[in-house]
Amino acid sequence: MLSQDHHGNALSGASHSSAEAFAQAVSQFAIFSGDPVGAAETLMRDEPGFVMAHALQAWLYLLGTEPAGIPVARQTIERALTLPATARERGHLAALAHLCEGRWHEASRVIEDVAIENPRDLLALIAGHQLDFFTGHARLLKNRIARALPAWSPDMASHHAMLGMHAFGLEENGEYALAESQGRAALAAAPADGWARHAVAHVLEMQGRHDEGIAFMRNDMASWTEGSFLAVHNWWHLALYHLELGQIDEVLALVDGPICGGLPVQMLELIDASAMLWRLHLRGIDVGERWNRLAEHYQARWTAGLYAFNDLHALMAFIGAGRGDLIEAVLAQQPIAMLSASDNAGFSQDVGYPLMKAFAAFGEGRYAEAVKLIRPVRHIAARFGGSNAQRDVIELTLIEAALRAGDEPLSRALAGERLAAKHESPLARLFAKRAGLTLA
Repeated sequence: MLSQDHHGNALSGASHSSAEAFAQAVSQFAIFSGDPVGAAETLMRDEPGFVMAHALQAWLYLLGTEPAGIPVARQTIERALTLPATARERGHLAALAHLCEGRWHEASRVIEDVAIENPRDLLALIAGHQLDFFTGHARLLKNRIARALPAWSPDMASHHAMLGMHAFGLEENGEYALAESQGRAALAAAPADGWARHAVAHVLEMQGRHDEGIAFMRNDMASWTEGSFLAVHNWWHLALYHLELGQIDEVLALVDGPICGGLPVQMLELIDASAMLWRLHLRGIDVGERWNRLAEHYQARWTAGLYAFNDLHALMAFIGAGRGDLIEAVLAQQPIAMLSASDNAGFSQDVGYPLMKAFAAFGEGRYAEAVKLIRPVRHIAARFGGSNAQRDVIELTLIEAALRAGDEPLSRALAGERLAAKHESPLARLFAKRAGLTLA
């Protein structure tokens, strides 16, 4: 008889003890804590026939969007394909094989079918949820989890992770009240659930509840900072609240501390660093050598043309550092990327390349050109991934470009949009004042 995980899914090639270790590793992945990569590698070494240990390692490497992770994952998948496996496990491997080749949407569809057949497959749900995030598929970000929830009960292991993922999906669809309720319920059950905290942080950001957000993040900080590989991103959310309130000293303290102070160990942390420094740049804050250090980190671990969302954020660092050679190299790679067989061809063509050209124009002071390039893609930007909060950098750049270009009608329109969404935001009110709007 095959061993099973905590939710009754058969595990080919696993002993009882390795099945337990696997379940713990997936639980760690669900809350972005611990070392699930190390756990997967140990299981693969000790139980070389354990198919889902191979799948877990491959998912972790690929979902990190690290260029160096692709060949490692590809080798892992190739080994796993030679092993006896169930239909569910073969589904994981098929999805992973698609993702290795940049077929994000096909990977999403295959792992969606796995979860439909096996609604208690937590790894399939986590992986699919992350794919929805990276491809900007907001509706499925919510529904993939919602359709599986009836198969889960509150007494089941990692039920809180289901609530946390559902919360984030709800938030990205503008269902803020239920999103906050689900996220806080998840945190009540598991305070260390980094994704659930992240979901609530998004709700508070999108609703302009910045003082509440600061209090929420600064309360019980140990639960979301210690041992969490989502900690930098959650620190970034705290910095966003302070930035909206104009508390620049607090933002810089977070930038120089937990956000950029150490050596970034994940591509997603580089993204957070770029996103925050660019926002400061838009506010006219001189961040000095921070740009140069960040540009060096990108050079060390990033490859252009694999994922347009990452490319845009690398470009921000190169613009900030004044690295014209690197800016030119990123832009030159995009037409090549658009000819590839991967889904990134579409990400780049539809959204990424126009935005990269726009940000480069902004960096050179060609603000009217930046406006012209951003406007056609701002409402379809979800196609190249990220969250609503992350993509807000596009809106901020557009508003600032319109103001600097002297386009008074557009500046008033854009400032009015933002003020309606975040009426109490000091930043929104500052934009409105600069655009010449009368404030109530």
